Amino acid sequence: MDSTPVVVVHGGAGDWRTGTDAGLAACVRAAEAGRLALSSGTAIDAVIAAVRVLEDDPALNAGTGAVLTSDGTLELDACVMDGATMRSGAVACLPPFHHPIDVAREVMEDGHYHLLVADGASRFAVERGFTPAAPDSMILDERRAEILSPQPGTHAGNTVGAVALDGQGRLAAATSTGGIAGTRPGRVGDSPIVGGGTYANHQGACSCTGDGESFARACAALSVVEAAGADPQAAAAQALQTVQSDFGGVGGLILVTNAGNVGVARTMQLMPHAISRAGEDATAGC
Repeated sequence: MDSTPVVVVHGGAGDWRTGTDAGLAACVRAAEAGRLALSSGTAIDAVIAAVRVLEDDPALNAGTGAVLTSDGTLELDACVMDGATMRSGAVACLPPFHHPIDVAREVMEDGHYHLLVADGASRFAVERGFTPAAPDSMILDERRAEILSPQPGTHAGNTVGAVALDGQGRLAAATSTGGIAGTRPGRVGDSPIVGGGTYANHQGACSCTGDGESFARACAALSVVEAAGADPQAAAAQALQTVQSDFGGVGGLILVTNAGNVGVARTMQLMPHAISRAGEDATAGC
């Protein structure tokens, strides 16, 4: 089935009290990187390329610049899912590696497991040729300050993600995060959980951001993909309403269907995002 390719990315739902300029710029760059990847690759290539851009941007809570645990350490989560094959791969509580989404893809390509965590994920990454990063190369001073004197919402950025539809009708989703600032070490939210914060099948693809426990309990990414139909915007809004009313959580999500229709919704103040379609400049919004 021939389709018009599209990539959608988000930089995280939140208050963004420091402003959204950096987040919007990062989302546009990521969407364009995803669109470029689609020109010669698949939906999986596109979401990985987009999320790598977001992981490299210190304004966002993923990869470099991610939030720290109460111990002052980085624990990184990432997930990727291929809607065409229903394969997935994820890592959680991964120590510093510059691109956790690449390690998640390697878990998927390896095919033995869905999710590897902590030291086991790190050992797998090293065995597959990834080089651990020096923590100081990924930890920002302002992130350390958050732990010493917590002021929620003062740093821009939250969980990041991307969804894509390629020219052959294949869908994919990817999500990456540093979790919650000051959280107990070992905490895992929805981002690396298939069906919770990340999901893709032949119908659609979704990446979520926000209160991870609530999104995981709601199986939000799975439920919104299955409900998307011809009106993904309405499905996205309804899914977030359910997360809030039934599970007490707020956040946002992005969604694309196999017809190339897009849904973008949030229940927090802002969520920088961008949409890039073949032959068109990326459009951004909050």
